Amino acid sequence: MAALDSGLARGEGPGRAGIDAAGGARPLPRPTRGPSAAGPPGRTARAWLFSAPFLAVFALMYALPLLAGLAMGFTDMRSTDVRDPFAVNFVGLRNYERLFQDETMRRAAANTLFFVVTTTPLTIALGLGAAVLLNSGVTRLRTFFRLGYYLPYVTSIIGVAVAWRLLLDPQAGPVNALLRSAGVEGPAWLLDERTALPALVVMTAWRNFGFDMVVFLAALQGVPKELYEAASVDGAGAWAKFRRITVPMLRPALLFCGVYSAAGFMQFLEEPLVMTRGGPLDSTLSASLAIFGQFGSGNYGYGAAAATVLFTVIAAFSFAQFRWLRPGR
Repeated sequence: MAALDSGLARGEGPGRAGIDAAGGARPLPRPTRGPSAAGPPGRTARAWLFSAPFLAVFALMYALPLLAGLAMGFTDMRSTDVRDPFAVNFVGLRNYERLFQDETMRRAAANTLFFVVTTTPLTIALGLGAAVLLNSGVTRLRTFFRLGYYLPYVTSIIGVAVAWRLLLDPQAGPVNALLRSAGVEGPAWLLDERTALPALVVMTAWRNFGFDMVVFLAALQGVPKELYEAASVDGAGAWAKFRRITVPMLRPALLFCGVYSAAGFMQFLEEPLVMTRGGPLDSTLSASLAIFGQFGSGNYGYGAAAATVLFTVIAAFSFAQFRWLRPGR
């Protein structure tokens, strides 16, 4: 006992002391990290070695341009300064002040906001509806419908935009021709500021809902059928099953499609570029198209500041969606 007391006095707590054969106290050996805990020697070094090519490409193609763009937003760099980029002037927040006072940029931001808040839920609703029908209502030609819905998404956006521009032509387009046959004079869809942006919304939702459909269809395959059977026994109808079972079980898929779609639609560029050139009267001018125009005009510093703001808005919007749709909320 005296030996045990002396061991405790030296700081060898109960977890560090043991009892030897003579009844005295002896310190327990320190636990060592064996090969199973630490892993084979050099495993970490080999992991970094195999990751090095990706890290190098990521740093060269993404990280460095991103940092350069962030820095460029605080300068007055123009296309004429490309040969000597370090000779530009530091202007601080002047580009950002100009950005928030620019009427054209504000109009582009408003158009982008309208496009995102209308196209994202419309795309998700169409994709979810098609997935539910294909999962339960369609038994024949299911593969044909899947391919037909998904095909526009994998088709070139330029080709789709050109095709829709021809469809919506006010004189020779099939859409107005069909309306005229019914005694209705169709509008100039892409030439009227009241209908141009909604036309882009419909075209974009039609093109992209096939992707959401595939995601939702895969998620529906994982919903246990016993839940629907139990709900049927309790007398639940189709709408109750959809609201109480399908939607909660699809929450991760809804989160993914919402974040992915909103982030993509905030950057929509090809649709207005090909179909309307941002007109008429800037009614379809998007933020990305306005930034594209600034870089095309050689205003690199101002365009970089606008791109930084767009990047920040996309990141904040995605974070908000993760918070709103996170599991367990």
